[in-house]
Amino acid sequence: MSNLFKFMVILLLNTTFLNAESTPAQAKALVEKGVEFCKKVGVEACVEEFNKPESKFVKDDLYIWANDFDGIITAHPKKPLKGKNLYRYKDKAGNQLFKNCIEKVKADGSGWVDYVWEHPTNGEQTLKNSFVIGIGKDQLIGAGVYK
Repeated sequence: MSNLFKFMVILLLNTTFLNAESTPAQAKALVEKGVEFCKKVGVEACVEEFNKPESKFVKDDLYIWANDFDGIITAHPKKPLKGKNLYRYKDKAGNQLFKNCIEKVKADGSGWVDYVWEHPTNGEQTLKNSFVIGIGKDQLIGAGVYK
């Protein structure tokens, strides 16, 4: 009985952690919710909300960040990046992820971009896919899922 109990606890914990990872559909829905919020309160106010670690736009490994078209981070609730210009930043795979996000939004209005980013719960460099969309005249917001 003791072994059965241990097995059930391990199974439950594994299922819980496996389900903790967000899905692409959840990321896209969060960004779309962010766009609606920006339309309602204005870009400045919504970007301020996106910076808050306890924001309604942060849930576990899923969160919205924002940057302008020059690559300056205007919001990031998980890291102290606000105000930093990351246009030329390259991830561990050599992707210029912020430049790529800007180019995706300028070319298509929105879409998905792949890159490598530090996972907020385990600290490992992990492949990530983010949905990005433009807000205002010269900014974008995005949220991504770890693969």
